[in-house]
Amino acid sequence: MDANVLLTGATGYIGGRLLRQFEEGGRAVRCLVRQPARLGATKTTTEVVQGDCLDESSLDRGLAGVHCAFYLVHSMAGGADFADVDRRAAGNFGRAAARAGVRRIIYLGGLTDETGPTSVHLKSRAETGEVLRASGVPVIEFRASIVIGAGSLSFEMIQALVERLPMMVCPRWVATLTQPIAIDDVLAYLDAALQCPEKISGVFEIGGPEVVSYGDMMKEYARLRGLNRVLLPVPVLTPHLSGLWLTLVTPAQARVGRSLVEGLRNATVVRSSTAREIFSIEPMPLHTAFSKAIDDGETARRKMDTRTVVVDVPPAKAFAPVRRIGGVAGWYFGNVLWTARGWLDTWLGGVGMGRGRRDADACDVGDTIDGWTVEAYESDHRLRLSADLKLPGRGRLEFEVTPLADGTRSMIRQTATFDPRGLLGRAYWYAILPIHGLMFRGMLKEIARRAADADSPSSVGVFAYRSVVPGRAAEVFRWHERPEALLDLIPSRRWVRIEKRAGGLRDGGRVTFSFGVGPFRMRWEARHYGYLGGSQFCDEQIRGPFQVWRHTHRVEPIGDEQSLYEDRIEYAVPGGPLAQRLAQPVLQRLLARAFARRHDVVRTAMLDGGRTSRE
Repeated sequence: MDANVLLTGATGYIGGRLLRQFEEGGRAVRCLVRQPARLGATKTTTEVVQGDCLDESSLDRGLAGVHCAFYLVHSMAGGADFADVDRRAAGNFGRAAARAGVRRIIYLGGLTDETGPTSVHLKSRAETGEVLRASGVPVIEFRASIVIGAGSLSFEMIQALVERLPMMVCPRWVATLTQPIAIDDVLAYLDAALQCPEKISGVFEIGGPEVVSYGDMMKEYARLRGLNRVLLPVPVLTPHLSGLWLTLVTPAQARVGRSLVEGLRNATVVRSSTAREIFSIEPMPLHTAFSKAIDDGETARRKMDTRTVVVDVPPAKAFAPVRRIGGVAGWYFGNVLWTARGWLDTWLGGVGMGRGRRDADACDVGDTIDGWTVEAYESDHRLRLSADLKLPGRGRLEFEVTPLADGTRSMIRQTATFDPRGLLGRAYWYAILPIHGLMFRGMLKEIARRAADADSPSSVGVFAYRSVVPGRAAEVFRWHERPEALLDLIPSRRWVRIEKRAGGLRDGGRVTFSFGVGPFRMRWEARHYGYLGGSQFCDEQIRGPFQVWRHTHRVEPIGDEQSLYEDRIEYAVPGGPLAQRLAQPVLQRLLARAFARRHDVVRTAMLDGGRTSRE
C-alpha cells in the first residue's frame, strides 16, 4: 500500500499515539525514524524508512511521493543547545520537503505569550515553525499549551508532584494561567489537518474549554485521586530554582521538565478562535481529560505481584478451585489473617470479608465474593476480582489458567496488582509486601494442590441415591420447601437438633444442626445455593466434620403422576487421600441407610397427600 503521508516523531509521545490512531483507522502512513528498531511492531499499512533530520541527504527517500508530512520532533532532551539543534533539523526537513514536492507540513508547537519575555523552549518551538514556513511549503502549525494524557511530560510532572508531596511549597508560577488540552483532542486536530483544503495554512492556537492555573490542575488531580493536598505559595521561588527542586521530586523527567518550568512565567492561553471555527472540534472538559489520563496511566503506576504454577490437570480442573474461592470455601491459605483483615475493614467503615458469595460453585461479573467484586470472568480461563476493602489505592487479584502441551497440563497465573494513591498508598504496598508474599504464595500452592487432588479418584467421594416417588415434581419440591420438612427428614430428634435456620432453601439460606447428647454436641453449619424452583436446591457445609460436603437435591418428572427423586453428595474427610480411602466404605453404607429412610419418608408423605407419619 503506497503511503503519501509521512510521520516524523513516531517514537515520541504525540507521534506514537498518532501512528496508533492511523493504524487503527487503516490509514497508510510512512514513518521516518533514526532507529527503526525503536518503533517496534507495526501494521502492514505502515512503512518504516530510516532517516535523520540532522542529515538532510537521508530525508529524500522518506519524503519521495509524500503529499503531507507531520513534523513532530524536538531536541529538548538533547542538552542546553537544543534550540540550535531544532533550528538546524527544521531547516533540513523544510528544504528536503520542498525538493520532494510536499504540499503541506503539519507541525505541533507551543502556545506563547508575546506580551512578555518567553523561555528558550517556547522561543525554539515558535522558531521551528518559522523555519519550516521559510522553506516555501505551506505549513499548518498548531500551538498547544499543556497536553493532558497518560505519558505526557506535563501530566506526569503534575502526577509526580501531587502523588508524592502531601504539602507543596509553590512558587509564583503555580498561579500562572494556562489552557490545557486533552491528548485525544490534539490528535483530532492533527488528523483533521489532513482533510483541509490546500489553501488553508497558518498558525492555529488550540486548547481545552477552561483557562486554569497550574495550582488548579494540581487540585483537580488530587480531587480525582481522593488525595488531600496543601499548596503553600512562596513568592521567592524562581522558575530556575523550581527546576532544580523538580530534579529531586521527579528525576526521570528533570532535564526536560526544567526547560518547561522555566517557560511558566507567562500565561499560555488561546487568544484566537480560528482553530475552533475551521476544524469544528469540541475539546473535552478538564475533569474528563484528567479522568481519562488517570485511568490510562494506571499500568505505569501500579505495583504487581505475579506467580505461576504448573499442574498436571486440564484447564477445567485447574480452574475449579479458582472459581470456588471465597465464601464457604475460604481463601485456601491464611484464613485467620483474611478474617482479621475483614474485621479491620469493618472497623474502618468498609464492607469487611463477610458478604460470602451468591453461589459456591459458580460466579459471574458483578458478583460479590467476600470483600471483592468479580470484575472479569471467563469460564475455565480467567477470574479477576476488584477489592472493595478500605485501601489507599485500587487493588485487584486475577487468576488465569492456560492449557499446556496437548491440554492435559495447565499453567495457573496469579497476579495481585495495586494502584497506590499518594505516599500512603506506596507505604502500604511496601509495608505489607512480606505478608502478601506469604499469603499469595500459600494461596497459589493450595489452589494447585486442590486442582491436583480433584483429579484423583480417591480425593472426593461421590454418593448418589435415587428412587421413584408418587406425586408430581412440583408437589414433591413444595413439600421440601415447608418449614417442617427439615424436621421430618432428620434421622432422630433425640440425637439431632436444629439450632438455627434462616432463608429457607433459596440461595444464601443457612441452617445449623448439633449432634450428640447433652453438652457433648458437634455443630454442623450449612448454606444453601444452586436453587432452581421446582427442580433443585443444594447445600454446602460451612463448618462441620467433613473437609468437603456438597449435597444436591433434584426432582424430575416421570410422566404426570411420578417423580425421580435424587440425592447426590460429594464428600471428603480430613486427613487426605489415605483417610478418604479408609473412611469411604463405611460412609457409603451409612449414607445408603440414612437416605433410604429419607426417601421412605418422602414416599409415604406423597402417598398420604403431602403429610408425614409424624403429623
